Amino acid sequence: MRLIGWAISSVVFLVLVAVLGVLGALAYFSRDLPDYSQLADYEPPVTTRLYAGDGSLIAEYAVENRLFVPIEAIPDHVVQAFVSAEDQHFYGHPGVDVFGIVRAAITNIRNIGSDRRLVGASTITQQVAKNFLLTNEVSFARKVREILLALRIEQTLSKDRILELYLNEIYLGRGSYGVAAAALNYFNRSLPELTLAQAAFLAGLPKAPNNYDPLTRTAAALARRDYVIDRMLEDGAITEAEAAAARMEPLEVYQADETEVMAADYFSEEVRRELQGLYGDAALYGGGLTVRTTLEPRLQEIAERTLRDGLIEYDRRHGWRGPVAHMAAFDGWADRLAEIEVPAGAGDWPLAVVLEVTEDAALIGLADGGRGRLPMSELAWARPWRESQRLGPAPRRPADVLALGDVVLVESLTAAAGGAPLIRGDGEAPAPAYGLRQIPAVQGALVAMDPHTGRVLAMSGGYSYAMSEFNRATQALRQPGSAFKPFVYLAALADGFTPSSIVLDSPLAVDLGPGLPLWRPSNYSHDFLGPTPMRVGLERSRNVMTVRLLMAVGLEPVQQIAQEFGVYNEMPPLYSMALGAGETTPLRLTTAYAMLANGGRRIQPTFIDRIQDREGLTIFRHDERACAICAETGWVGQVAPDPPDEREQIADPQATFQLVNMMEGVVQRGTAARLRALDIPLAGKTGTTSEYHDAWFVGFTPDLAVGVFVGFDNPRSLGSREAGSAVAVPVFGSFLAEALDGVEVPPFRIPSGLRLVRVDPDSGLPADPGDTFIWEAYRPGTEPNARQVLRVPTTSFGETLPAAIQGTGGLY
Repeated sequence: MRLIGWAISSVVFLVLVAVLGVLGALAYFSRDLPDYSQLADYEPPVTTRLYAGDGSLIAEYAVENRLFVPIEAIPDHVVQAFVSAEDQHFYGHPGVDVFGIVRAAITNIRNIGSDRRLVGASTITQQVAKNFLLTNEVSFARKVREILLALRIEQTLSKDRILELYLNEIYLGRGSYGVAAAALNYFNRSLPELTLAQAAFLAGLPKAPNNYDPLTRTAAALARRDYVIDRMLEDGAITEAEAAAARMEPLEVYQADETEVMAADYFSEEVRRELQGLYGDAALYGGGLTVRTTLEPRLQEIAERTLRDGLIEYDRRHGWRGPVAHMAAFDGWADRLAEIEVPAGAGDWPLAVVLEVTEDAALIGLADGGRGRLPMSELAWARPWRESQRLGPAPRRPADVLALGDVVLVESLTAAAGGAPLIRGDGEAPAPAYGLRQIPAVQGALVAMDPHTGRVLAMSGGYSYAMSEFNRATQALRQPGSAFKPFVYLAALADGFTPSSIVLDSPLAVDLGPGLPLWRPSNYSHDFLGPTPMRVGLERSRNVMTVRLLMAVGLEPVQQIAQEFGVYNEMPPLYSMALGAGETTPLRLTTAYAMLANGGRRIQPTFIDRIQDREGLTIFRHDERACAICAETGWVGQVAPDPPDEREQIADPQATFQLVNMMEGVVQRGTAARLRALDIPLAGKTGTTSEYHDAWFVGFTPDLAVGVFVGFDNPRSLGSREAGSAVAVPVFGSFLAEALDGVEVPPFRIPSGLRLVRVDPDSGLPADPGDTFIWEAYRPGTEPNARQVLRVPTTSFGETLPAAIQGTGGLY
């Protein structure tokens, strides 16, 4: 009995020691456990996505590519696939699977000495604890902490919430965080669109995604998928027939670049900067914002292509700057060619090396070993480039342009034309023909917007984003030149002038103040027209007439208009500003013209229509007008809502229409007359700065405003006669011809109170019957009865006026 008593006492003592040991261990490992209660409100980083106006994906921004999907929206077959693969008894255990731990312990004992990784037997809850609160360290201490956290998480969160966290957090390869991102990256499908086999494949990835890559380890990926299918069958989640059909389904995955993404790099970068400024990096890269932009994909594609083509066309007019590189020897030329870096901005143009030069062509080799030829017809443009935009003689044979070993950019003429190669009479295809290509040194920008709302519909900020991320549409401050003149004319019209007012176009010298030389503005054509209607002065972009108008109405009204229309933040009080000597951006100038198109109402340019947070709640909307009926239900099929027009009227609508009518003359008879072939209601103005540094054309129809700028990043001359009419107008015309193809363009809207009179466009006087005429707009009582004059005090011009004008009392 004494022995039995001693034995019982010993057992009790050992149990107490064990209990105390366990309690001590629990206290030790629990002392600095992370706060697991945060998981109740945890929101994982989610990808911010930008969409075009038609719903096309433009860009994604994220540290971790993740789309958060609530558990209610995840299909049952997806959920069951992961449960069967990762934690069969998920819905039955308290956070820890005891039987699983025993099995893992036995397996680890068997693997002693085999260098195999320890088996952990983690439940889904344990994986949540590890992924969110712990590290990936493989140790006994971490495992104990993981178990403790799992038990506590199960007491705090529902099974569905735990699954929701798990399925949205796990990494599944290919940069995919969470099942929704993985479904898109592997199969280009949403979760409800996944087949049973595809869901099983994804469920097999959490352990080691790289080991089951479907492209590089296809057999292992199939085996793992089928294993998950078998587990689902074993759990009773699917039938034998469903399992058999899933096993027979081929494993076909999509490459990441097969997902349709609308390329609009300059546009999306502008949106990214705006989002960063509004909400900061955390929301931008992890807030899961859904951003509906103003971009119209069709117009964007046209904008990028026409600007690029226009820059190439200009560049070819100014000669050949030489090869990209030179190859001295030809041994292994294909491999050596492949090692040469393709210049940024080359796009789809491959590099080629000149292997032979004949009398009528240059024979070339490409990096893939293929061969082709550059016919003389494709080399005729390549006159040698000289400094100061001068050109050498026109080439007469290929050797005048290329030499053996020259490495150049080329484009397949067959691919460019979208056709098949010609077949020779002997039935063999000749060497494919290529064209010689050169990346332009010049840059430019194109902006298209809705003049009624300020929504930017398309924007290209340069020849190639890969070549330069600098956005010339929004960041380049350039002189608008004559493109600023309409705002001087608007000030004059608001001051009582009419399109028929006569302004003297004759030599002028302006006294700028003590100690400063006299300023003598001149016209582009270096001639003078004498007394000329104001309309003609705008149509033909007469510099001297514009300066005289500025002096007549004063600097202050022009300053106010320029600032109200957003051309400049502050316009310096200088007479040279009448000729566009200030600096502005293409976006600002296009927006100002858009406000002319809409009748003088203020708009703000915007790239974003609406922003929603991760919950789908709208947190930003560009159009802030109240619309009570829009929030109601059951009004489908009723009359469309008519929100109020809250745009501020910043210019007199009658004067604005008079100006627009005059700017139509720029297209019909003036410096942009080549656009007359478009045969649509169109107004605009060319712009060229001193020494041809900047070339502009900004124009608009009643419902579309477009601005085009061309110039070198480090301003220098574009070349003699390379004015806005020669450089920017063709780009504008190409864009508008495609953009409005098949679109019925309405006439410009005429505000009430104006009178339309038939006048001679050259004299501004009423037109005689049978004469050429235009409809000119006048305020009642200002219609021309005889030649009208502009009165300016003679003293405004000092003593430099021509003798014939002195003593006239300022009547010109």
